[in-house]
Amino acid sequence: MLVKVERIKTDVLIIGGGTAGCYAAITISENSDKKVLICEKAHIKRSGCLAAGVNALNAYITEGHTPRDYVNYAKKDANGIVREDLLLTMSERLNKVTEKLEQLGLVILKDENGKYVSRGWRNLKINGENIKPILSGAVNRADNVTVLNRVNITDFAVKDNKIQGAYGIGIENNTFYIIEAPSVIIATGGASGLYKPNHPGFSRHKMWYPPFNTGAGYAMGIRHGAEMTTFEMRFIALRCKDTIAPTGTLAQGAGAKQVNSLDEIYETKYGITTSERVYGTVNENIEGRGPCYLRTVGITKEQEEDLKKAYLNMAPSQTLKWIESGKGPSEENVEIEGTEPYIVGGHTASGYWVDTERRTTIYGLYAAGDVAGGCPQKYVTGALAEGEIAAIAVLKDENTSSPIDENDIEEHKKEVERFLNEKQSPFTTEQLEEAMQTIMDEYAGGIKTNYRYNEKQLGIAEEKIKQIEKLSDGLTADDFQELMYIYELRERLTVCKSVIAHLRARKETRWHSFAENLDYPERDTKNFNKYVNSVTVNGDTKIILRDLVEGGGKYEHND
Repeated sequence: MLVKVERIKTDVLIIGGGTAGCYAAITISENSDKKVLICEKAHIKRSGCLAAGVNALNAYITEGHTPRDYVNYAKKDANGIVREDLLLTMSERLNKVTEKLEQLGLVILKDENGKYVSRGWRNLKINGENIKPILSGAVNRADNVTVLNRVNITDFAVKDNKIQGAYGIGIENNTFYIIEAPSVIIATGGASGLYKPNHPGFSRHKMWYPPFNTGAGYAMGIRHGAEMTTFEMRFIALRCKDTIAPTGTLAQGAGAKQVNSLDEIYETKYGITTSERVYGTVNENIEGRGPCYLRTVGITKEQEEDLKKAYLNMAPSQTLKWIESGKGPSEENVEIEGTEPYIVGGHTASGYWVDTERRTTIYGLYAAGDVAGGCPQKYVTGALAEGEIAAIAVLKDENTSSPIDENDIEEHKKEVERFLNEKQSPFTTEQLEEAMQTIMDEYAGGIKTNYRYNEKQLGIAEEKIKQIEKLSDGLTADDFQELMYIYELRERLTVCKSVIAHLRARKETRWHSFAENLDYPERDTKNFNKYVNSVTVNGDTKIILRDLVEGGGKYEHND
């Protein structure tokens, strides 16, 4: 297959046109005349975590509370392993970006006094089906922003730890892109599809987190030696069984408690942090008191109708299940289960190790949203805030450009041509993906082992993932769509290796289910009240333990 080559130069490259990427572009456009290029592998109007809409903004500082309150909440939920400086700089912007969203056209529900209707002390109710089109519309109206849809970025161009740009493939125009940029914002989201999901086989992409978020941003940083943090704090979502619909609307909006098959409330027994809610459900099932539910029986018909409408905004399958069964939540409790583990910095603290202005350890590279580590419980507004913070840092830093090495360009082009033109592989990308997910599920704490693992299992997982990675070198693609699938698999494999290394390095159990280490079942505050970070050197993962940033402390890369 012939491969076209296109070279592009821009002042700022934003990789990923989701929540953080869009807002970073808007911020740069409103504050400078710099040329901005967004590369989005799907279509920016309906891509990323907001593609199908949301019914609430889960991070907002309501009256009577302060940004510090939000920091304390997130810190408690993560058992202390957070960057307080990152949480505070994010929290201080939550309300500002919310108001900006409303100005752009988002409908935020208000009471008779014109005040936002809250759902708990840190959430707002919205009509959010069109939230992504609103954001992308603002991007498309910006004069100095260009969007390349259906362009998948496959790697950074880095020399002497300085970003030079990136490489990508045009999925619909058979083009190999060489993009030169002195400043790059990585905003690609987290990683799904590493583990075998609740619904394997044909339905394996029926999951909580977008299946198109493959950990690409993580993988590119890992390959080039960026420092990463807290991959061992996996995220496992507690979801409605079968539909994988969110449970927060039931728990917070309807006040539904977690109960076992004996109708006993068990959430008070295990705790109500995110990981404890999952752990309690898993343990009740193991000990024979399952299935587990959210107790909705007895809610009013008005509450039931509100729930049906709310789920139409974000998980229509749950509303359809109620309608098809003939029993709504007021008549039948909603069964719950955990998902497979994900690596996602918007809920937990996994991602790039950044300073307070979201600079990574690669000069000229910035991270925002799910791909940025240390700052959990971001949700939508936190991703917007980080996009703004990263954009402002880009404008302040005034990075200088340098040409990409021609030998590096040729190597990346040859890799693309090899995948497209080599003879047929004995394996398909799909077969290797399923093998990877099975390995992670069985040996690295997936659903099959109730999210539990030991060092022996992790050693087996590492060995087998490396074998799959080697086999992936020989994959072939008939077109650029299949070529993208090869790169997505390889991205996931790279992230898998880092996850395994981090799980092995934290020799304690700080977060039940999220990191349930059977060799070290207790919390070890003396030795592991620290960040587990890593850098990859010549393909090997080197672990770095860093002290916590707490109180009024700040971390900057020159510290």
